[in-house]
Amino acid sequence: MTSRLTRPLVGFALSFVAAAACQAATITISCGSNAADLEFCGKFAEEWGKKNGHEVKMYTPPASTTDNLALLRQQFAAKSSDVDVIMIDVIWPGVIKDHLVDLKKYSKGVESTHFPAIVNNNTVDGKLLGMPWFTDAGLLFYRKDLLEKYGVKPPQTWDELAAGAKKIMDGERAAGSADFQGFVFQAKAYEGLTCDALEWVHSFGGGEIVDKAGNITINNPQAAKALDTAASWIGTIAPGGVLNYGEEDARGVWQNGKAAFMRNWPYAWSLGQAADSPIKGKIGVAALPAGTGPGAKKAATLGGWQLAVNKYSKNVDAAAALVMYMTSAEIQKKRAVGGSYNPTIPALYKDADILKANPFMGELLDVFTNAVARPSTATGLKYPEVSQTFWDATHEVLSKKSKGADAVKKMETKLKQVKRNKW
Repeated sequence: MTSRLTRPLVGFALSFVAAAACQAATITISCGSNAADLEFCGKFAEEWGKKNGHEVKMYTPPASTTDNLALLRQQFAAKSSDVDVIMIDVIWPGVIKDHLVDLKKYSKGVESTHFPAIVNNNTVDGKLLGMPWFTDAGLLFYRKDLLEKYGVKPPQTWDELAAGAKKIMDGERAAGSADFQGFVFQAKAYEGLTCDALEWVHSFGGGEIVDKAGNITINNPQAAKALDTAASWIGTIAPGGVLNYGEEDARGVWQNGKAAFMRNWPYAWSLGQAADSPIKGKIGVAALPAGTGPGAKKAATLGGWQLAVNKYSKNVDAAAALVMYMTSAEIQKKRAVGGSYNPTIPALYKDADILKANPFMGELLDVFTNAVARPSTATGLKYPEVSQTFWDATHEVLSKKSKGADAVKKMETKLKQVKRNKW
Protein backbone atom coordinates (compact mmCIF):
# COMPACT_ATOMS: atom_id res chain seq x y z
CA MET A 1 0.00 0.00 0.00
CA THR A 2 1.35 3.42 -0.92
CA SER A 3 1.87 5.74 2.03
CA ARG A 4 0.70 9.34 2.10
CA LEU A 5 4.31 10.39 2.14
CA THR A 6 5.24 8.68 -1.14
CA ARG A 7 2.00 9.39 -3.06
CA PRO A 8 2.90 12.97 -4.02
CA LEU A 9 6.32 11.79 -5.23
CA VAL A 10 4.69 9.22 -7.53
CA GLY A 11 2.34 11.88 -8.89
CA PHE A 12 5.25 14.23 -9.45
CA ALA A 13 7.18 11.53 -11.34
CA LEU A 14 4.24 10.82 -13.66
CA SER A 15 3.74 14.51 -14.33
CA PHE A 16 7.41 14.90 -15.13
CA VAL A 17 7.35 12.01 -17.60
CA ALA A 18 4.24 13.41 -19.31
CA ALA A 19 5.79 16.85 -19.55
CA ALA A 20 8.98 15.42 -21.02
CA ALA A 21 7.00 13.43 -23.61
CA CYS A 22 5.11 16.54 -24.68
CA GLN A 23 8.07 18.87 -24.53
CA ALA A 24 7.93 21.56 -27.15
CA ALA A 25 10.26 21.01 -30.08
CA THR A 26 11.41 23.11 -32.98
CA ILE A 27 10.85 21.19 -36.22
CA THR A 28 12.28 22.31 -39.54
CA ILE A 29 10.46 21.04 -42.64
CA SER A 30 11.55 21.16 -46.26
CA CYS A 31 8.54 22.40 -48.22
CA GLY A 32 9.84 22.75 -51.75
CA SER A 33 10.89 25.87 -53.60
CA ASN A 34 7.98 27.30 -55.57
CA ALA A 35 5.27 29.65 -54.34
CA ALA A 36 2.60 26.95 -54.19
CA ASP A 37 4.84 24.69 -52.10
CA LEU A 38 5.26 27.38 -49.47
CA GLU A 39 1.58 28.25 -49.39
CA PHE A 40 0.23 24.70 -49.35
CA CYS A 41 2.88 23.14 -47.16
CA GLY A 42 4.14 25.81 -44.78
CA LYS A 43 0.66 26.92 -43.77
CA PHE A 44 -0.49 23.45 -42.74
CA ALA A 45 2.79 22.64 -41.00
CA GLU A 46 2.54 25.80 -38.91
CA GLU A 47 -1.08 24.98 -38.01
CA TRP A 48 0.04 21.55 -36.79
CA GLY A 49 2.80 23.17 -34.72
CA LYS A 50 0.38 25.54 -32.99
CA LYS A 51 -2.04 22.71 -32.20
CA ASN A 52 0.70 20.56 -30.71
CA GLY A 53 2.82 23.13 -28.96
CA HIS A 54 5.75 22.95 -31.35
CA GLU A 55 7.49 25.61 -33.38
CA VAL A 56 7.73 24.81 -37.08
CA LYS A 57 10.30 26.43 -39.33
CA MET A 58 10.44 26.30 -43.12
CA TYR A 59 13.50 25.30 -45.12
CA THR A 60 13.57 26.12 -48.83
CA PRO A 61 15.73 23.67 -50.79
CA PRO A 62 17.40 24.45 -54.14
CA ALA A 63 14.91 24.63 -57.02
CA SER A 64 16.92 22.11 -59.04
CA THR A 65 16.29 18.54 -57.89
CA THR A 66 19.88 17.74 -58.84
CA ASP A 67 21.28 20.49 -56.60
CA ASN A 68 18.81 19.52 -53.88
CA LEU A 69 20.03 15.91 -53.76
CA ALA A 70 23.68 17.00 -53.80
CA LEU A 71 23.09 19.32 -50.83
CA LEU A 72 21.19 16.63 -48.94
CA ARG A 73 24.09 14.23 -49.36
CA GLN A 74 26.46 16.83 -47.96
CA GLN A 75 24.16 17.35 -44.97
CA PHE A 76 23.91 13.61 -44.37
CA ALA A 77 27.69 13.21 -44.59
CA ALA A 78 27.96 15.79 -41.80
CA LYS A 79 25.12 14.05 -39.86
CA SER A 80 23.37 17.41 -39.81
CA SER A 81 20.16 17.75 -37.80
CA ASP A 82 19.27 21.12 -39.37
CA VAL A 83 16.28 19.77 -41.36
CA ASP A 84 13.99 17.30 -39.58
CA VAL A 85 11.33 16.59 -42.22
CA ILE A 86 12.64 16.23 -45.75
CA MET A 87 10.80 16.25 -49.06
CA ILE A 88 12.30 13.45 -51.13
CA ASP A 89 11.84 12.78 -54.83
CA VAL A 90 10.29 9.51 -55.95
CA ILE A 91 13.70 8.41 -57.24
CA TRP A 92 15.64 9.02 -54.01
CA PRO A 93 14.66 6.34 -51.43
CA GLY A 94 17.21 3.83 -52.70
CA VAL A 95 19.90 6.50 -53.01
CA ILE A 96 19.64 7.96 -49.47
CA LYS A 97 18.19 4.95 -47.64
CA ASP A 98 20.86 4.90 -44.93
CA HIS A 99 19.92 8.35 -43.64
CA LEU A 100 16.14 8.08 -43.20
CA VAL A 101 13.95 6.88 -40.32
CA ASP A 102 11.75 3.79 -40.75
CA LEU A 103 8.23 5.22 -40.40
CA LYS A 104 6.40 1.92 -39.92
CA LYS A 105 6.01 2.31 -36.16
CA TYR A 106 4.45 5.74 -36.70
CA SER A 107 2.22 4.97 -39.69
CA LYS A 108 0.27 2.17 -37.96
CA GLY A 109 -0.64 0.71 -41.35
CA VAL A 110 -2.22 3.84 -42.84
CA GLU A 111 0.11 3.50 -45.83
CA SER A 112 -2.25 0.80 -47.10
CA THR A 113 -4.69 3.58 -48.11
CA HIS A 114 -2.14 5.04 -50.56
CA PHE A 115 -1.24 3.85 -54.08
CA PRO A 116 0.56 0.52 -53.52
CA ALA A 117 3.16 1.24 -56.22
CA ILE A 118 4.27 4.41 -54.43
CA VAL A 119 4.41 2.67 -51.05
CA ASN A 120 6.49 -0.11 -52.61
CA ASN A 121 8.77 2.53 -54.12
CA ASN A 122 9.27 4.05 -50.66
CA THR A 123 9.94 0.72 -48.97
CA VAL A 124 13.60 -0.32 -49.04
CA ASP A 125 14.90 -3.43 -47.26
CA GLY A 126 11.54 -3.70 -45.51
CA LYS A 127 11.69 -0.15 -44.13
CA LEU A 128 9.10 2.51 -44.95
CA LEU A 129 11.44 5.43 -45.62
CA GLY A 130 8.91 7.97 -46.82
CA MET A 131 5.17 8.61 -46.67
CA PRO A 132 3.57 9.44 -50.04
CA TRP A 133 2.99 13.21 -50.20
CA PHE A 134 1.80 13.86 -53.74
CA THR A 135 2.16 12.08 -57.04
CA ASP A 136 3.00 13.62 -60.36
CA ALA A 137 3.19 12.93 -64.05
CA GLY A 138 4.16 15.16 -66.94
CA LEU A 139 1.19 16.88 -68.64
CA LEU A 140 0.60 19.01 -71.71
CA PHE A 141 -0.89 22.44 -70.97
CA TYR A 142 -2.41 24.39 -73.84
CA ARG A 143 -4.22 27.64 -74.49
CA LYS A 144 -7.85 26.73 -75.20
CA ASP A 145 -8.62 30.17 -76.62
CA LEU A 146 -5.72 30.13 -79.09
CA LEU A 147 -6.35 26.57 -80.27
CA GLU A 148 -9.92 27.57 -81.01
CA LYS A 149 -8.83 30.83 -82.69
CA TYR A 150 -6.51 29.00 -85.10
CA GLY A 151 -8.56 25.85 -85.58
CA VAL A 152 -6.02 23.60 -83.89
CA LYS A 153 -7.08 20.47 -81.97
CA PRO A 154 -5.26 19.21 -78.86
CA PRO A 155 -2.38 17.22 -80.41
CA GLN A 156 -2.30 13.45 -80.31
CA THR A 157 1.26 13.15 -81.66
CA TRP A 158 4.42 15.23 -81.34
CA ASP A 159 4.22 16.01 -85.06
CA GLU A 160 0.73 17.44 -84.55
CA LEU A 161 2.01 19.50 -81.62
CA ALA A 162 4.85 20.94 -83.70
CA ALA A 163 2.49 21.86 -86.55
CA GLY A 164 -0.12 23.41 -84.25
CA ALA A 165 2.47 25.30 -82.21
CA LYS A 166 4.03 26.75 -85.38
CA LYS A 167 0.65 27.87 -86.74
CA ILE A 168 -0.32 29.63 -83.51
CA MET A 169 3.13 31.13 -82.96
CA ASP A 170 3.31 32.56 -86.48
CA GLY A 171 -0.18 34.00 -86.16
CA GLU A 172 0.47 35.65 -82.78
CA ARG A 173 3.78 37.10 -83.92
CA ALA A 174 2.18 38.50 -87.06
CA ALA A 175 -0.43 40.12 -84.78
CA GLY A 176 2.31 41.96 -82.89
CA SER A 177 3.45 39.58 -80.13
CA ALA A 178 7.06 39.29 -81.30
CA ASP A 179 8.25 37.11 -78.40
CA PHE A 180 5.40 34.60 -78.51
CA GLN A 181 6.54 30.94 -78.41
CA GLY A 182 4.94 27.75 -79.65
CA PHE A 183 6.12 25.34 -76.98
CA VAL A 184 8.07 25.61 -73.73
CA PHE A 185 9.41 22.77 -71.59
CA GLN A 186 12.35 21.76 -69.38
CA ALA A 187 15.60 21.45 -71.33
CA LYS A 188 18.25 22.58 -68.86
CA ALA A 189 20.90 19.91 -68.13
CA TYR A 190 19.40 18.53 -64.89
CA GLU A 191 16.96 15.91 -63.61
CA GLY A 192 14.02 17.75 -65.18
CA LEU A 193 15.46 17.07 -68.63
CA THR A 194 15.71 13.38 -67.78
CA CYS A 195 11.95 13.49 -67.09
CA ASP A 196 11.10 15.28 -70.34
CA ALA A 197 13.44 13.22 -72.48
CA LEU A 198 12.26 9.90 -71.02
CA GLU A 199 8.76 10.92 -72.12
CA TRP A 200 10.00 11.56 -75.66
CA VAL A 201 11.98 8.32 -75.83
CA HIS A 202 9.24 6.14 -74.34
CA SER A 203 6.55 7.74 -76.51
CA PHE A 204 8.51 6.75 -79.61
CA GLY A 205 8.82 3.15 -78.40
CA GLY A 206 12.44 3.67 -77.40
CA GLY A 207 12.26 2.06 -73.96
CA GLU A 208 13.22 3.31 -70.51
CA ILE A 209 17.05 3.84 -70.74
CA VAL A 210 17.63 0.82 -68.50
CA ASP A 211 14.90 -1.82 -68.29
CA LYS A 212 13.52 -3.34 -65.09
CA ALA A 213 15.96 -6.26 -65.34
CA GLY A 214 18.87 -3.82 -65.41
CA ASN A 215 19.65 -4.14 -69.12
CA ILE A 216 20.87 -0.98 -70.89
CA THR A 217 18.36 -0.39 -73.71
CA ILE A 218 18.87 3.23 -74.78
CA ASN A 219 20.86 2.50 -77.96
CA ASN A 220 18.01 1.96 -80.42
CA PRO A 221 16.69 3.80 -83.52
CA GLN A 222 13.43 4.93 -81.89
CA ALA A 223 15.25 6.56 -78.97
CA ALA A 224 17.55 8.33 -81.43
CA LYS A 225 14.56 9.50 -83.45
CA ALA A 226 12.87 10.88 -80.33
CA LEU A 227 15.90 12.99 -79.42
CA ASP A 228 16.31 14.29 -82.97
CA THR A 229 12.61 15.22 -83.05
CA ALA A 230 12.94 17.22 -79.84
CA ALA A 231 16.05 18.97 -81.17
CA SER A 232 14.05 20.10 -84.21
CA TRP A 233 11.80 22.17 -81.92
CA ILE A 234 14.63 24.39 -80.68
CA GLY A 235 14.68 27.60 -82.68
CA THR A 236 11.47 26.73 -84.52
CA ILE A 237 8.62 26.41 -82.01
CA ALA A 238 10.73 26.72 -78.84
CA PRO A 239 13.18 29.51 -78.00
CA GLY A 240 16.91 28.86 -77.81
CA GLY A 241 16.68 29.91 -74.17
CA VAL A 242 14.68 26.77 -73.36
CA LEU A 243 18.06 25.03 -73.09
CA ASN A 244 18.33 26.75 -69.70
CA TYR A 245 14.71 26.30 -68.60
CA GLY A 246 13.60 24.46 -65.49
CA GLU A 247 9.96 24.07 -64.46
CA GLU A 248 9.51 27.61 -63.17
CA ASP A 249 11.23 29.17 -66.19
CA ALA A 250 8.81 27.44 -68.53
CA ARG A 251 5.84 28.34 -66.32
CA GLY A 252 6.91 31.99 -66.24
CA VAL A 253 6.74 32.27 -70.04
CA TRP A 254 3.51 30.26 -70.21
CA GLN A 255 1.66 32.06 -67.44
CA ASN A 256 2.55 35.45 -68.89
CA GLY A 257 0.59 34.44 -71.97
CA LYS A 258 3.65 34.01 -74.17
CA ALA A 259 3.31 30.37 -75.26
CA ALA A 260 0.72 28.13 -76.89
CA PHE A 261 1.83 24.84 -75.28
CA MET A 262 3.80 23.86 -72.19
CA ARG A 263 5.02 20.59 -70.71
CA ASN A 264 4.97 20.74 -66.92
CA TRP A 265 3.73 19.07 -63.75
CA PRO A 266 0.15 19.44 -62.42
CA TYR A 267 1.09 22.16 -59.90
CA ALA A 268 1.11 24.68 -62.79
CA TRP A 269 -2.68 24.38 -63.11
CA SER A 270 -3.68 26.17 -59.91
CA LEU A 271 -1.04 28.88 -60.37
CA GLY A 272 -2.26 29.50 -63.92
CA GLN A 273 -5.83 29.78 -62.65
CA ALA A 274 -4.97 32.33 -59.93
CA ALA A 275 -6.95 35.58 -59.88
CA ASP A 276 -4.00 37.63 -61.14
CA SER A 277 -2.97 35.19 -63.88
CA PRO A 278 -3.18 36.60 -67.44
CA ILE A 279 -4.34 33.19 -68.71
CA LYS A 280 -6.94 32.40 -66.03
CA GLY A 281 -9.82 30.45 -67.59
CA LYS A 282 -7.90 29.84 -70.83
CA ILE A 283 -5.99 26.69 -69.85
CA GLY A 284 -6.51 23.22 -71.23
CA VAL A 285 -4.74 20.09 -69.95
CA ALA A 286 -4.14 16.87 -71.86
CA ALA A 287 -1.96 13.80 -71.90
CA LEU A 288 1.40 14.35 -73.59
CA PRO A 289 1.46 13.32 -77.26
CA ALA A 290 2.62 10.03 -78.73
CA GLY A 291 5.61 9.62 -80.99
CA THR A 292 5.58 7.86 -84.33
CA GLY A 293 6.89 4.49 -85.47
CA PRO A 294 7.02 1.01 -83.89
CA GLY A 295 5.81 0.93 -80.31
CA ALA A 296 4.69 4.57 -80.26
CA LYS A 297 2.38 5.51 -77.39
CA LYS A 298 1.58 8.40 -75.08
CA ALA A 299 3.98 8.58 -72.17
CA ALA A 300 4.35 10.62 -68.99
CA THR A 301 7.23 10.37 -66.54
CA LEU A 302 6.27 9.43 -62.99
CA GLY A 303 7.14 12.15 -60.54
CA GLY A 304 6.01 12.92 -57.05
CA TRP A 305 7.40 13.59 -53.63
CA GLN A 306 7.42 11.91 -50.26
CA LEU A 307 7.94 13.20 -46.74
CA ALA A 308 10.71 11.53 -44.76
CA VAL A 309 12.39 12.01 -41.40
CA ASN A 310 16.09 12.75 -41.15
CA LYS A 311 17.81 9.99 -39.16
CA TYR A 312 19.97 12.65 -37.49
CA SER A 313 17.02 14.75 -36.28
CA LYS A 314 17.00 15.58 -32.58
CA ASN A 315 13.19 15.34 -32.55
CA VAL A 316 12.39 12.17 -34.48
CA ASP A 317 9.04 11.44 -32.80
CA ALA A 318 7.67 14.96 -33.34
CA ALA A 319 9.01 15.04 -36.91
CA ALA A 320 7.31 11.71 -37.66
CA ALA A 321 4.03 12.98 -36.19
CA LEU A 322 4.24 16.00 -38.50
CA VAL A 323 4.86 13.70 -41.49
CA MET A 324 1.78 11.63 -40.68
CA TYR A 325 -0.36 14.76 -40.36
CA MET A 326 0.91 16.34 -43.58
CA THR A 327 0.36 13.17 -45.63
CA SER A 328 -3.13 12.50 -44.19
CA ALA A 329 -6.25 12.41 -46.38
CA GLU A 330 -7.45 15.65 -44.79
CA ILE A 331 -4.36 17.65 -45.78
CA GLN A 332 -3.98 15.92 -49.16
CA LYS A 333 -7.52 17.03 -49.99
CA LYS A 334 -6.80 20.64 -49.01
CA ARG A 335 -3.62 20.63 -51.09
CA ALA A 336 -5.42 19.11 -54.09
CA VAL A 337 -8.25 21.67 -53.99
CA GLY A 338 -6.04 24.67 -53.34
CA GLY A 339 -2.79 23.78 -55.08
CA SER A 340 -3.68 21.05 -57.65
CA TYR A 341 -1.34 18.54 -56.02
CA ASN A 342 -2.28 15.01 -57.04
CA PRO A 343 -3.24 12.91 -54.00
CA THR A 344 -1.55 9.59 -53.33
CA ILE A 345 -4.77 8.19 -51.85
CA PRO A 346 -6.95 6.61 -54.59
CA ALA A 347 -10.22 7.33 -52.76
CA LEU A 348 -9.61 11.08 -53.12
CA TYR A 349 -9.89 10.84 -56.91
CA LYS A 350 -13.63 10.40 -56.40
CA ASP A 351 -13.92 13.45 -54.15
CA ALA A 352 -16.34 15.99 -55.65
CA ASP A 353 -14.48 19.03 -54.30
CA ILE A 354 -11.17 17.87 -55.75
CA LEU A 355 -12.67 17.10 -59.16
CA LYS A 356 -14.46 20.46 -59.26
CA ALA A 357 -11.18 22.28 -58.62
CA ASN A 358 -9.12 20.03 -60.94
CA PRO A 359 -11.31 18.47 -63.66
CA PHE A 360 -8.26 16.93 -65.34
CA MET A 361 -7.50 14.74 -62.31
CA GLY A 362 -10.47 12.50 -62.98
CA GLU A 363 -10.10 12.66 -66.76
CA LEU A 364 -6.36 11.91 -66.72
CA LEU A 365 -6.24 9.42 -63.85
CA ASP A 366 -4.81 6.83 -66.27
CA VAL A 367 -1.87 9.17 -66.94
CA PHE A 368 -1.03 9.27 -63.25
CA THR A 369 -1.52 5.57 -62.57
CA ASN A 370 0.35 4.34 -65.69
CA ALA A 371 3.22 6.83 -65.77
CA VAL A 372 6.66 5.53 -66.79
CA ALA A 373 9.18 5.33 -63.97
CA ARG A 374 12.76 6.44 -64.23
CA PRO A 375 15.17 3.49 -63.79
CA SER A 376 16.07 4.35 -60.19
CA THR A 377 14.97 0.99 -58.76
CA ALA A 378 16.98 -1.04 -61.28
CA THR A 379 20.12 1.10 -60.94
CA GLY A 380 19.97 1.84 -57.19
CA LEU A 381 22.80 3.96 -55.80
CA LYS A 382 24.15 4.49 -59.32
CA TYR A 383 20.96 6.18 -60.56
CA PRO A 384 22.34 9.75 -60.23
CA GLU A 385 25.17 8.83 -62.63
CA VAL A 386 22.73 7.13 -64.99
CA SER A 387 20.47 10.17 -65.06
CA GLN A 388 23.33 12.62 -65.57
CA THR A 389 24.64 10.54 -68.45
CA PHE A 390 21.19 10.66 -70.03
CA TRP A 391 20.52 14.37 -69.54
CA ASP A 392 24.02 15.41 -70.63
CA ALA A 393 23.81 13.42 -73.88
CA THR A 394 20.27 14.67 -74.51
CA HIS A 395 21.34 18.28 -73.93
CA GLU A 396 24.08 17.87 -76.54
CA VAL A 397 21.49 16.74 -79.09
CA LEU A 398 19.15 19.61 -78.23
CA SER A 399 22.10 22.03 -78.52
CA LYS A 400 22.83 20.65 -82.04
CA LYS A 401 26.26 19.41 -80.93
CA SER A 402 25.34 15.78 -81.52
CA LYS A 403 22.87 13.64 -83.45
CA GLY A 404 20.47 11.22 -81.83
CA ALA A 405 22.14 8.06 -83.16
CA ASP A 406 25.57 9.15 -81.92
CA ALA A 407 24.15 10.21 -78.57
CA VAL A 408 22.39 6.92 -77.78
CA LYS A 409 25.50 4.96 -78.78
CA LYS A 410 27.65 7.18 -76.53
CA MET A 411 25.15 6.73 -73.70
CA GLU A 412 25.29 2.96 -73.98
CA THR A 413 29.09 2.99 -73.74
CA LYS A 414 29.09 5.34 -70.74
CA LEU A 415 26.34 3.43 -68.93
CA LYS A 416 28.25 0.17 -69.32
CA GLN A 417 31.18 1.88 -67.57
CA VAL A 418 28.86 3.09 -64.80
CA LYS A 419 27.35 -0.38 -64.39
CA ARG A 420 30.58 -2.35 -64.62
CA ASN A 421 29.57 -5.79 -63.33
CA LYS A 422 26.36 -4.81 -61.63
CA TRP A 423 24.17 -1.89 -60.63
